Amino acid sequence: MRKRLFGIVALLGAVLLIFSACGNSGSNSSKADSKKSDTSGTITAVGSTALQPLVEAASKDFTSKNPKAQVNVQGGGSGTGLTQVQQGAVDIGNSDVFAEEKDGVDASKIVDHKVAVVGMAPVVNKDTGITNLSQKQLIDVFTGKVKNWKEVGGKDEKITIINRAEGSGTRAVFEKWALKGATPVKAQEQDSSGTVRKIVTETKGSISYLAFSYIDDSVVGVSIDNVKPTEDNVATNDWKVWGYEHMYTNGEAKGLTKTFIDYMLSGDVQDSLVGKLGYQSIKSMKVERTADGKVTDVK
Repeated sequence: MRKRLFGIVALLGAVLLIFSACGNSGSNSSKADSKKSDTSGTITAVGSTALQPLVEAASKDFTSKNPKAQVNVQGGGSGTGLTQVQQGAVDIGNSDVFAEEKDGVDASKIVDHKVAVVGMAPVVNKDTGITNLSQKQLIDVFTGKVKNWKEVGGKDEKITIINRAEGSGTRAVFEKWALKGATPVKAQEQDSSGTVRKIVTETKGSISYLAFSYIDDSVVGVSIDNVKPTEDNVATNDWKVWGYEHMYTNGEAKGLTKTFIDYMLSGDVQDSLVGKLGYQSIKSMKVERTADGKVTDVK
């Protein structure tokens, strides 16, 4: 009788061990599947052309390390990015401005991930003879009160203004901080920062504005009130024409989207790609600015 009892107990123990092993196997399998979903699949990021070069470069590095992942990066402007991510049409909406600043966007439905800072500056054709303007002169140029460069110390050339298109985050930041909210005169508009640079390079007397990441030797970055458009001046807010680069998600980021955004905030990007491509790391800022423009020191 005692032997039979021991046999039953041993059999029950074996059954429990089998179930326990199956349970652990299922749990481990679930964890593996979750990890796999975080580094595989396809996501799409749309929006800001100012942020686009950084996201494209980061996505190439990210997918080389995670070959089962694909990250599609497209431009279209900040307004497009915010609208499409709010609608759930894309995984990430890239923007140069806070969602709170865009009409028709419900900021409470999307989540902000600040991944970099970008300074923006007026740029002119090399032939204008202009390297510095007062803020008043800059406003007068863009509002059409000044029509020739000789009126502000440059060459005798007609001023040609190139604007970014409505909905551009670069345009919104420039108008808010460089023009103090003034509305520029009607002029040709371009969707792409790269196209703007090309036109300014090729058109005598032209002026526009670009993110630092697009400013090279083909154009002249213009100082405002003798303050140069540099990263050091952005970090202290001495140069006030700057904005955060945002990556918005519809709700909290999950899966591959979260993994990619985490990569954007990692040292691989913040300590390397960000600087190489003309952006500034979030970590370099000595101040922070809210959507309503309040500036405080970083603690």
